[in-house]
Amino acid sequence: HSSSQVRSHPSLASGMSDLQMVLSDTTAASAVTGSAIAASYNDQIRPLLDAVDRLRHLKVTQEGIQLPTIVVVGDQSSGKSSVLESLAGISLPRGQGICTRVPLVMRLQDDPAADSPVLQLEYSNGRVVTTTEANVADAINAATAEIAGSGKGISDAPITLVVRKRGVPDLTLVDLPGITRVPVQGQPDDIYDQIARIIREYIAPKESIILNVLSATVDFPTCESIRMSQQVDRTGERTLAVVTKVDKAPEGLLEKVTMDDVNIGLGYVCVRNRIGEETYDQARVEEERLFKYHPLLSKIDKDMVGIPVLAQRLVQIQATIIAKCLPDIVRQINDRLSRSSTELDQMPPDLNNVADAVREFFHILKLVCASLEKILVRSEFDEYPDDSHFHATARIAEMFDRYAKKLPAQIPKGSDQLFLMEEMRVL
Repeated sequence: HSSSQVRSHPSLASGMSDLQMVLSDTTAASAVTGSAIAASYNDQIRPLLDAVDRLRHLKVTQEGIQLPTIVVVGDQSSGKSSVLESLAGISLPRGQGICTRVPLVMRLQDDPAADSPVLQLEYSNGRVVTTTEANVADAINAATAEIAGSGKGISDAPITLVVRKRGVPDLTLVDLPGITRVPVQGQPDDIYDQIARIIREYIAPKESIILNVLSATVDFPTCESIRMSQQVDRTGERTLAVVTKVDKAPEGLLEKVTMDDVNIGLGYVCVRNRIGEETYDQARVEEERLFKYHPLLSKIDKDMVGIPVLAQRLVQIQATIIAKCLPDIVRQINDRLSRSSTELDQMPPDLNNVADAVREFFHILKLVCASLEKILVRSEFDEYPDDSHFHATARIAEMFDRYAKKLPAQIPKGSDQLFLMEEMRVL
């Protein structure tokens, strides 16, 4: 916090206390063992993720501190929403055009004891809305309309969707608007630039893992999402690709994911999209059957296919990047806490009542009067050494001197009108 920020938040001390509490938990969580990182659903991963989520909730990113984040990007109609639905087991907004118009932070939390799922939306400075699986898509649309308007525009203000249910992977992902090159009716002409700016903001930090969703029906090198991720991750070490719609274009897919023409460092996972009215369980059964018996798709390594494999890979990658980044995050937060504490100590005491406020007001008024007296009465400008244009007396003298130098040139030589020139120069 800068000094102005500190002054505008009377509860800063309380907030700093909350941050220090989270920081203590974060330090403990960052001591996760290697075995916890290797396990896909190990209980020790949850404290790591909780610590990062709590830091994100405290908005430490506004202080320039980047948090480990899995960012989901893809061209429009790449199947991005279908992948997220399969991971969470819930339905997200669908339709023509851009369905995701604001960043959607999805916090998936496995709760083995939950009898029924608990879903909450958080947005607009702490507003919390509880919803159900049946109504979550409508709730997201309503929150989006409140933030980005009811049209087809987008916003960079995020919505957080918390999903607590049995069997979901412990993951936090940020779903971003799908990339569209040509605006449709109702969209601003610069819609591509707006989306690209939001995507770059999220994928540029080295702490971000890029989950690039690609349709099997297109050539990967032509995907705009690939071009954007390569701009910030040239080696591909932070990029994992998910290939969707594999049942629609199985020919040549094995070569695509093994040749890797687009440099995907974290590898590929191929998935089948849920079709029609299939339940999520039915979709997983059909997916398993597809990759087991299809004459072409069955040749793809089993470590590269299926939503369960994708979930496992994401949890492992997430735990690794969090464990790697947390020590530096703790150091940065401690540095900022120390500076904020120093600023807080240097501030004058709070005004606790009207009498204190009146006393402070008259003190300020006295200082202002003293300053005006120095300037207007005594012509002392030491309070403004760099603002020479404020010094009226000196400026008038400069103007008079310039006038005295120009005047002789306007009077004919030998004229007796120059008789006061010497006096003017003295003045």
